[in-house]
Amino acid sequence: MRREMMDKETLKDNIELVQHLKNLPMLQFFGKEDLKKILNFSKVKKYKAGDMIIEEGGSDKWVYFLISGKVKVMKLGEEIDVLQRTGDLFGEMCIIDGGSRSASICANEDVVCLAMDVSFADNLVADDQIAFSAIFYQIVAEVLARRLRETSEELVQEQVMKNILSNRLKEVNEELIRAKEEITRLKK
Repeated sequence: MRREMMDKETLKDNIELVQHLKNLPMLQFFGKEDLKKILNFSKVKKYKAGDMIIEEGGSDKWVYFLISGKVKVMKLGEEIDVLQRTGDLFGEMCIIDGGSRSASICANEDVVCLAMDVSFADNLVADDQIAFSAIFYQIVAEVLARRLRETSEELVQEQVMKNILSNRLKEVNEELIRAKEEITRLKK
């Protein structure tokens, strides 16, 4: 019951929070009027540690901006990432490709999100729909580009570590071969 009450809290009733949201990098693209329209189709959602926010395989039209707290991203029950930056976006993949939720999102600690029902864009007039889509996909493109860059950096670091370990393994193998040869020589 308490959670339902929190889910129904609208952003336009919380001026301080709206001011905070205007400063989120992802929402700075929107003008005042556009932001008002978006906020009419958004909710502040609060979750306790352990609460499931998104369930892998599910389907809906909600995207989430992290306002505070940490969430873990899980695929097939395994943690694959943690989001903790104010403004981090999640839930966007199924909006892009129309598929089901590709991962689960679980609150690691108390979390506050701006949840946006992007299906509202279907009811906008043509020009507003185009403008919203352009801005929304610009935001998503920036998020995906950042994630791709971070993943690429992680892959490079893993490759460097793999090369270091491979070289060290070769050195150890060569030392073992020399030790074996020495043992064989001493036995003669």
